[in-house]
Amino acid sequence: MKYNSSPFRNGLEKGMFICFTCIFKHLNKFSHSRISAEGTITLSVGLIRAKAGIFVLGLPYALLHSGYSGLFLIILAAALCCYTGKILIACLYEENEDGQLIRVRHTYEDIANACCKKLSPRLGGIIVNMTQVMELIMTCVLYLVVSGNLLSHSFPYVPVTEKTWSVIAFVILLPCVFIKTLKIVSKLSQLCSLVHFIIILVVMTYCLTQMHQWSWAKFRLSIEFEDFLVSVGVIIFSYTSQIFLPTLEGNMKNPGEFRCMMNWTHFFACVLKTTFALTAFLTWGEETKEVITDNLPSFLETLVNLCLLTKALLSYPLPFFAATEIVYACLSRGNHSNYTSPLFALGVRGSFLLLTLLMAMFIPHFALLMGFTGSITGAAMTFLLPSLFHLKLKWKKLSFLEICADISVFILGFLCSLAGIVCSIKGLLEVFGGV
Repeated sequence: MKYNSSPFRNGLEKGMFICFTCIFKHLNKFSHSRISAEGTITLSVGLIRAKAGIFVLGLPYALLHSGYSGLFLIILAAALCCYTGKILIACLYEENEDGQLIRVRHTYEDIANACCKKLSPRLGGIIVNMTQVMELIMTCVLYLVVSGNLLSHSFPYVPVTEKTWSVIAFVILLPCVFIKTLKIVSKLSQLCSLVHFIIILVVMTYCLTQMHQWSWAKFRLSIEFEDFLVSVGVIIFSYTSQIFLPTLEGNMKNPGEFRCMMNWTHFFACVLKTTFALTAFLTWGEETKEVITDNLPSFLETLVNLCLLTKALLSYPLPFFAATEIVYACLSRGNHSNYTSPLFALGVRGSFLLLTLLMAMFIPHFALLMGFTGSITGAAMTFLLPSLFHLKLKWKKLSFLEICADISVFILGFLCSLAGIVCSIKGLLEVFGGV
């Protein structure tokens, strides 16, 4: 994908970048959601790898438009996302008569149902499931769109449109309908992580060969407010993993180590992101592009684009499997024989696979639409709902500082969501000639 070094050329490019902000955070997360025997160390490595996914490639560009404040934001985002992850898990537990913490809930859905039980026993779970499915399906669609784009730029001499390349990617992904367990998805995730390691290694190696060009003077002291908002979204949402934490924590050998594990994983993720973003930005400075691999020499760029294509295709089964499992579980909850047959499950997966292709093919300016929905669902699952649920379930036991912290997180999440929505709507208006 080619971009110039200036800010976004049009609303569609800005939408694609916001789209990356809210979606690529899912890479390599769901495959780790049923770890048990491997223990805390394996879980920690999995979370670090999840938080340092493909989206880290956009962090240098975020630094370009946020300057020194971007470095602070990387640290702040790690602390906030670590905190919301902890309070979300705290909502799974209640004290018994002896004052011991007992796990009485098991999923994000259970927490939501507990908070909304006075209105409707299942209202909260429905809202959470709808939010998760929307975001996961949009993620799958984006992988098809990006795959078509990468194929088009990797083979520019082939007289085929991007949509046709997306159809070819869809055909490659057809075996996903036969995935029944996380075991296969986990194997694909391991390959995906290997490809990601190769990408980061190539970029870092090249940057280190250009150390003689590094200068701290490349950092901006003044920033453009709108571009800064995009940078905030990029940095904050690159850490999110709250959707999967209840299952992760429930399958740890020692759940008591969860808080310590969260601290260390966010710390190392913060260090890795800061190091990569700094190294890349100091190498290219004002010429830093939206996706840092586009700064590489042409021979390296082609190699990395093919690696990104491989990673996108290997990543598709993760959100696809998660979304179809949620929908299938909801439909088969009543133990109806028609909804529990293997044929019905295959039909659900096939329908979802076809839906992602149709959306990729026929929704105009999908990237901008994704930026809009992602700004809502991403902020809700990461900041808004965890803080609200914690206040609702633990209000009587929270200290004044904890209440202030939860309220502050909620306000920050709301502002981030609002900023993303405004940027996306403005991009849509620009594309359709409204402004």
